[in-house]
Amino acid sequence: MKHVIIGNGPAGVIAAETLRKLDSGAEIVLIGNEQEPAYSRMAIPYLLEGNIDESGTYLRKTPGHFSSHHIGENRSRVIAVKPALHKVLLEDGQYETYDRLLIATGSHPVNPSIPGIDLPQVQTCWTLADARAIAALAKPGARVLQIGAGFIGCIMMEALVSRGVDLTVIEIGDRMVQRMMTPKASGMIKRWVEQKGVRVMTGKGVVRIDTLGDAPGLIETTKSSLGEGVTARSASIVATLTDGEAISCDLVIVAAGVAPNIDFLDDTDVHIAKGIVVDNRMRTSVADIYAAGDVTEAPDIFTGIHVVSAIQPNAAEQAKVAALNMAGQEDHFPGVMAINVLDTLGLISSSFGQWWGETTENGGSGVELIDEAKYLYLSLQFKDDVLIGATSIGHTDHIGVIRGLIQTRARLGPWKEMLLNDPNALMKAYLGSVVVH
Repeated sequence: MKHVIIGNGPAGVIAAETLRKLDSGAEIVLIGNEQEPAYSRMAIPYLLEGNIDESGTYLRKTPGHFSSHHIGENRSRVIAVKPALHKVLLEDGQYETYDRLLIATGSHPVNPSIPGIDLPQVQTCWTLADARAIAALAKPGARVLQIGAGFIGCIMMEALVSRGVDLTVIEIGDRMVQRMMTPKASGMIKRWVEQKGVRVMTGKGVVRIDTLGDAPGLIETTKSSLGEGVTARSASIVATLTDGEAISCDLVIVAAGVAPNIDFLDDTDVHIAKGIVVDNRMRTSVADIYAAGDVTEAPDIFTGIHVVSAIQPNAAEQAKVAALNMAGQEDHFPGVMAINVLDTLGLISSSFGQWWGETTENGGSGVELIDEAKYLYLSLQFKDDVLIGATSIGHTDHIGVIRGLIQTRARLGPWKEMLLNDPNALMKAYLGSVVVH
C-alpha cells in the first residue's frame, strides 16, 4: 500500500506519522512545496519576536526525523491529480503514484485586489520567506500599516509591537476579530490594543498603495521628516484609505484572510464548494482520495452543515481520522467546532462552538458577565439545556471546561439555570453534568 500526502503542514505530518504507526510496511510519501523542513506557520510571530530561531518553527526538531520513520519527502509543487491513473503530477515534470491520497494543502493568504499590492514593501505573513522580508523592514521606529484585524492580524500585533514599530491597523469590518468574538468582546480587545499604543481604524479599507513620489496629491517627504530609525530608502510607500486619508509607511502587512489551496484539483471530480467537501471519515467524492485540515469543508458538530474551519485543532483531529480510514480502520470525525484562543498584546481571549448563539425561536438563550475595568468578559450561549458556544476574555481557567461542555454536548438540566445566574459556576456544572455521568 502506498500513501501519498500532499502538504507537509501539521495535518500532513500528523497523518503521515499516524499511518506509519498503523502500518509499518506501507510506503508513505509526504509532499511539500517549500524547501524548508516541515514547519508551523503559527510559530512565525514568535520568530519575529525573537523568541525562537527558524529551527524553532520546525514541526519536528530531530534531524532525519521523517527518514528514521521511513517517511519519504518530496519537495515539489503539485500541479494536477489524475484519479483515474492514481497519479499526482509535479511541477518538475515527475509524478507520484498512489493507492490512497490525502490532500492536506492548507490555505493561502488572500490579498485585496488593489493597485500597489505587489510592491516589495507589501508583505503577507504566511511563510518563512515572508517572515524574513518583514524582519528586514520592521525595524525599530518603522511605520507599519497592517491590513486586517482578524485572528492572524491580532497574533501579528504582538510580534510587531515587540519590534518597536509604529503600528496602525486597518479593518474593513465594523470591529476587530468579528468572525470569532461578540461585539462586546471585540470592543474590549480594541480598547486594550489602543491603550498599548496601536492605532486601530475599523470600517475602513485600503484602495491603493503607491510609492511615495507617485501618491496622488502628495509631495515626496524629505529625509529629515521620516522619523527616528527610518531611512529615506525604506520610507517609500503611501496607502490611501477608503475615506481619502493617506498614510505614509515603510511596510504594509496584509492579514486579510485565507482561502483553501485547491487549484490543482480543477480537472478532477473532487467535489469542491468553498473547500474540499468531505464526509465524517474525511473521504472526498472520489474513491481513494481523502482530505484534512484547512483545505476541507467538513460537517459542523451541531448543524451538520459543511463549513471551512482553518484552525489547527480541527486539522490535527481530521488528520488522525483520515489516516485511520486510509489504513482500513473505520473512524469518524465528530464535526467541526470553532476553537479560537488568542493572545493580543497580553490579553487572552477565546471563543468556542456557536459563540454567536441561537435564536429564541430555536431554543436559544444566553448570558453575559462583564467587567470592563478589569478586562473580564464571559458569554455563554445555550440551545435548550446544552451549552453550544462561549466567548471569554481574561478567564483562562475556564477554557478547558468550556471546550469540554460544548464538545460533549452534555445535557445540563438544572445546571443551565445555575449558569444563567452565575456564569462563573462552569466547573461545578462540568463536574455535575459531564464527569458524574
